[in-house]
Amino acid sequence: MTVSGSSLSASAGALERYEAVIGIEVHCRLRTASKMFCACATDFDGAPPNTRVCPVCLGLPGALPVINRRAVELVLATGLALEATVPAATRWDRKNYFYPDLPKGYQISQYDLPLASNGRLAALTTEGPFSVGIRRAHLEEDTARLVHATTPDGRQVSLIDFNRSGAPLMEVVTEPDIRTAEQARRYAEELQLLLRTIGASDADMERGQLRVEANVSLRPRGEEVLGTRVEIKNMNSFRSVERAIRTEIERQAVALDAGEAIVQETRGWNEIRGTTYVMRVKESSDDYRYFPEPDLPPLVVEPGWLDTLRAAMPELPAARRARYRERYHLSEYDAAVLAADPDATRLFEATLAAASDLEPGVVSTWVTGEYLGLRNRATGPVAIDPDDLAHLVGQVASGAVSRANAREVLALHIATGEPAAALIEARGFRQISDPGALGGVLAKVLAAHPQAVADVRAGKEQAIGFLVGQVMKATRGQANASVARAAVREALDREGEG
Repeated sequence: MTVSGSSLSASAGALERYEAVIGIEVHCRLRTASKMFCACATDFDGAPPNTRVCPVCLGLPGALPVINRRAVELVLATGLALEATVPAATRWDRKNYFYPDLPKGYQISQYDLPLASNGRLAALTTEGPFSVGIRRAHLEEDTARLVHATTPDGRQVSLIDFNRSGAPLMEVVTEPDIRTAEQARRYAEELQLLLRTIGASDADMERGQLRVEANVSLRPRGEEVLGTRVEIKNMNSFRSVERAIRTEIERQAVALDAGEAIVQETRGWNEIRGTTYVMRVKESSDDYRYFPEPDLPPLVVEPGWLDTLRAAMPELPAARRARYRERYHLSEYDAAVLAADPDATRLFEATLAAASDLEPGVVSTWVTGEYLGLRNRATGPVAIDPDDLAHLVGQVASGAVSRANAREVLALHIATGEPAAALIEARGFRQISDPGALGGVLAKVLAAHPQAVADVRAGKEQAIGFLVGQVMKATRGQANASVARAAVREALDREGEG
């Protein structure tokens, strides 16, 4: 069924009657040097096709898998970070299905004994905080990559690159606790941040290191029985996650309002058209004929192993946000922006350590506003010495340098690497706070703008701002704005008295 814009508009009433029930499945490539069950390198992004392969990841007869310990540790660490339950022992299972990108005809995965289960992850939307139950986090191997191409003679062919085959993947599955498209997006963003913080994955969606799939169903508000769920794939950004889920909710609402049945199926997301489309009828777990993997022994998780991983755990994003709010009295927004960016976090904390007398809120503003703004506009790496930023913030706070000139100094520091103090002196950026030092500039400004002077005397106070702006311009921003305003007023008053 195709849903038109007018139909979606007409579904507003239906959306009020139905509640969305959403579960998220995230596949992320783990940050390991080798693949899940062999020694092949995982640096295959950009490598020539089929150059990071061996008999194990090609599924050749007689080749036996060997477990990657580091991959197991990263899933265990994720489980600890999600406050999940880790079993005393787990095992591997074969997930059977036939597709060209699966060389063995089955995928080594985990089914009824995952490495982590029953966890939770809190996130924040514009409507407030919410919590999502984590059903499971388990390990499996990735598939190969299909490349669809056109031959020189115009034939359509599908080629297979096995470089990715066997790469370690972690799948994190939520309970159906999510109720809105925005919640789905914020949960996925929070999980990405968590994975990056603990070093489990680079989790870059654009590079295929993080894949998000959503299961969406609707039910009449007030009812407990779940509706028929539809899986959505091919969402390549967090914005796409939110748009695709919102569109699918609207599509199902229109169908239910019209008395149509929802079919359990897998749908893809078309970013250009802004619609979902049918891919295939949804499989159930029985279709995969799971059974224990005979070539791998069960894995025992010793308590001491978990203790070591727990001791090495860094401060988690939620704890960092709370610390910034409670210790430094930052706003919820500033705390979230800082905690979401590792570079911003390091610069903020190192700058405060460099000068303990600085106001944390002021330093936060410089990091989240000036530094992140400059970095986002830059085409190359942006490095700021925390000592230099601390000196610059302190100079602005004391009134020695204007904020405008300080921003210029920061940009020059990034471009040249020169110390902030040297740049301030070399460019004469010391702020003029002595009214007497402005005397000559004031006289020239007032003489050059007689109409503005007349406007002030006629009671047009906004003309004062114009004259102050001319003083700032004449001093290249070095004049203290409040001192300049007072000096302009005093000079006009003296002239009026004369």
